[in-house]
Amino acid sequence: MGDSWRRRVLVVEDHALMRSLVADAFAQRGFDVTASGSAVDALRLVDEADPDLLVTDIDLGSRPNGVELATILRERSPHIAVLFLSNVSREAAAAQAKDTVSGASFVNKGAIASVDELVDAAEAVLSDRPVARLAEGSGAQAALLRLSPAQLETTRLLASGLTNAEIARRRGVSVRAVEKSVERVFQALGLSSGEHTTPRVAAATLYTATYGDPESGV
Repeated sequence: MGDSWRRRVLVVEDHALMRSLVADAFAQRGFDVTASGSAVDALRLVDEADPDLLVTDIDLGSRPNGVELATILRERSPHIAVLFLSNVSREAAAAQAKDTVSGASFVNKGAIASVDELVDAAEAVLSDRPVARLAEGSGAQAALLRLSPAQLETTRLLASGLTNAEIARRRGVSVRAVEKSVERVFQALGLSSGEHTTPRVAAATLYTATYGDPESGV
């Protein structure tokens, strides 16, 4: 895919130094990073951040905690991959989120040698079902070719790396209208199910594989 697409991560960590280290590590790997010190702030930032991945400490020092934040975000955007940070063991952390945030992964902050290991764990969560396979499927490509002009334009803007808020500003509509449009595109392409899939990236990959550079239009 072209350089216009960057994966987006929302990092939520109440300890400023750790938050800075984690954010820098993701930025160095090419992620578009939004960092927050609390779940409350994260919820204010999430529409603009439009993340593919949430990396959050479980204990944020206040409510909502990381599990509650992930639950809220998953209800709004089921495709978001989730990586929990914790000072307790993986097993204990998993027990805290049991049956609440399915498909999430866990990292014990005290057991990692560097923040690069944390980013590696996040990469594994995102690549659990490689989106490149979706672009290779003739069924998905045929569905793309059947999209309405408005839906195809939405997909092109996704492939250009725009957030929902940026698409809304460009098209002069509400963010909620864009969310609905994106949801319909995912459904049309068969990308709305599968908690380990990132439909947004898959749709962008599929568009680029079919039409080329999204900045050139169709």
